[in-house]
Amino acid sequence: MSSFTAACGSPGSLCETTPNFDCWKCPVTTRQIRIIEFLYRKNKNIAERVKRYISKYLGMLRESYGNDFKLKIMNFCGTHEWSIVHFGIRHVVGDRIDLIPGPGCPVCVTPSYYIEQAIRLAMDGVRVYTYGDVFKLPALKGYRGARSLQEAKAKGANVKVVHSIIHAAKDAREYGRDAVFIGIGFETIAPGYAEAIYKNLVPDNLKFMSLVKLTPPAMEYTLEVMDKISGGDKPIHGIIAPGHVSTIVGAKAWKIAADEYGIPVVVSGFEPNDVLLSIAEILRQLVKGEARVVIEYTRAVTWEGDLKAQKVMNRVFEAVDTAWRGIGFIPKSGLALKGEYARKYDALEYFGIPDLTPETWKYDLPARCRCAEITIGLAKPVDCPLFMKACTPERPIGPCMASMEGACAVWARFGGSGLASEIAREIGLS
Repeated sequence: MSSFTAACGSPGSLCETTPNFDCWKCPVTTRQIRIIEFLYRKNKNIAERVKRYISKYLGMLRESYGNDFKLKIMNFCGTHEWSIVHFGIRHVVGDRIDLIPGPGCPVCVTPSYYIEQAIRLAMDGVRVYTYGDVFKLPALKGYRGARSLQEAKAKGANVKVVHSIIHAAKDAREYGRDAVFIGIGFETIAPGYAEAIYKNLVPDNLKFMSLVKLTPPAMEYTLEVMDKISGGDKPIHGIIAPGHVSTIVGAKAWKIAADEYGIPVVVSGFEPNDVLLSIAEILRQLVKGEARVVIEYTRAVTWEGDLKAQKVMNRVFEAVDTAWRGIGFIPKSGLALKGEYARKYDALEYFGIPDLTPETWKYDLPARCRCAEITIGLAKPVDCPLFMKACTPERPIGPCMASMEGACAVWARFGGSGLASEIAREIGLS
């Protein structure tokens, strides 16, 4: 077997025989990507067949819900919302299904307080490492004229944009002075943080500000809030659960939605056919009167998840009550360093910064910004008076516009406001 056909990672394959080989150039990887793209993105026959099933199930549900029914399906991932908007899935499934973006952006829910503290550290000479979307995340309060790390850097602050904690660790080791990494993300990225810290890859001078958020507690909080507001009516009929997060935590993490709230859940991939299949499965369960967790994204997700990743996360972190921007504290929805790792790496402790508590947290969104309601599905971007007026991707005011995963940013860039549907109606396609 030649190196061009040998299985990935096997003896004789390119990644085994070529130093520093780029996996994206591997013919095995390229072929697999092409197959997945064909099946889940470019295969219109599959899309048409699934669309027919969706129409069939909607017809059957009309008998139960009446002619004027509308089903609300919530997704919990910014990438799902991107796919839904980018590929026009709202238009494909029709007006009977209301696809609602939920808590799917970790940057959007990071409290202003921590960004304000990071700006202060950077302006006072500490090197701050951050991701690109956090770089321009606006804080509620400024420090010495800067309301974001981007503005702080423009004023001479010590800020560096990195792609991972490993890049930050390498640079900090060479730098040799006080530095801090802004550790934002969901469960998907937490194992990388934990592995780097556990294996002592992070130098002593690089401190870690743990702002990791946990998605299942946010889902439960969202369902509780919507349940109270709905006054007894079923506020959500189905959930499209995040595929990336589920590779770590497993499909089991969403069982509470099915068991306690009676809501069908599908762990979905991110291509358009993935999302359509997930919607069809939710409708099928509604027709059958079922409420189960089903894995559509079987090529990446298992029921138990990545046990190795979970183990290293549990060694380094512990679940804590933590604040979500504009929302407040959600029980056991964040990860904090624990034990020896906290003593060695915790940025708040090292720099003498008091952590937020339920008593000290204050509402931290700009006036008239509705990001909190958008985050938990009580409003859509177009409901915000600032959307695409004062608040744009070029000049974000609210956090949902600052991050590429934010619902407002996705809708602003790709027309999630319904523009595609309006045009389709005008030219007679719907």
